[in-house]
Amino acid sequence: MKPKVLVTRNIPRDGLTELFLKCDVDYHDSNEVISTEELFKRVKEIDALLCVAVRASEDLMEHAPKLKVISNYGVGYDRVDVEAATRRKIIVTNTPDVVTEATAELTFGLILAVTRRIAEADRILKSKVHFRWGPMQLLGFELTGKTLGIIGFGRIGQAVARRAKAFGMNVIYFRRTPRCESLDQHDRCFYKPLKTLLKESDIASIHVPLTKETYHLIGEAQLSLMKKGAYIINTARGPVLDEEALVKALKDGNLAGAGLDVFEREPHIHPELLELDNTVLTPHIGTSTLKTRTAMAKMAAQNLIVALEGKRSPNVVNPEVYELT
Repeated sequence: MKPKVLVTRNIPRDGLTELFLKCDVDYHDSNEVISTEELFKRVKEIDALLCVAVRASEDLMEHAPKLKVISNYGVGYDRVDVEAATRRKIIVTNTPDVVTEATAELTFGLILAVTRRIAEADRILKSKVHFRWGPMQLLGFELTGKTLGIIGFGRIGQAVARRAKAFGMNVIYFRRTPRCESLDQHDRCFYKPLKTLLKESDIASIHVPLTKETYHLIGEAQLSLMKKGAYIINTARGPVLDEEALVKALKDGNLAGAGLDVFEREPHIHPELLELDNTVLTPHIGTSTLKTRTAMAKMAAQNLIVALEGKRSPNVVNPEVYELT
């Protein structure tokens, strides 16, 4: 008997070839999110869950007594109750590495769009407003020589730093543990405590996972430390940034602008963010390239297959589960 697997959303099938060969796959072939009621029905007999845009809660696990593996389609796994999974000896995996370059590219796209007012200019022209060039029109913010502060200096943060260097920017970063000084000197990326980074940055870009510790990591107190006229970018997780505080800082003119790919209450967006000209908003498309989404599907499938075969998955996020078996 092949193991039973539920794939909860339509993802590139080219990445799932091996999964279909080795498993009995219940594939939710839809771009719509599966309802909780339907999800609970379909997990009753499954051995593994390829989790796409659903919450793998303890309630779900209670409805899936045979569940052995939750393979998360994405690097961030805040939708999975990892503690509950570990207690139940369920392996949880994610898809790092393959998301890095696409997310870093979008981050820099947002930086350019908001600082050079590209989206704002596009809206003006498409509104059919009479266009006449002028030397003081839509003056933007030049990146060369400016300081980019990267909050969270993992794979994606470092990929953003490489792009910033190509634009002639100075790079500072914050993370829980500073790198060795020689590596900072080699890369010309220098550690700063969070408060110092916020004070010194012309642009701050968020790249930390969502945890209990990082919820509202950037709130009113932190935003008040930033230079008047600075920008903030978030392509990590929405709740890391307090949207009420952000809106206030943008409306008061303390911040010049924000570029956001993620939102605190997705899919709902703070209504005032939609009204401001100095925001550039995208609908969580950091990994949205065909190459990356296919690679994510392939990695998520491989993580799942390896775990079902009794081998140690290279991308397990709760390795302590192996000590419990």
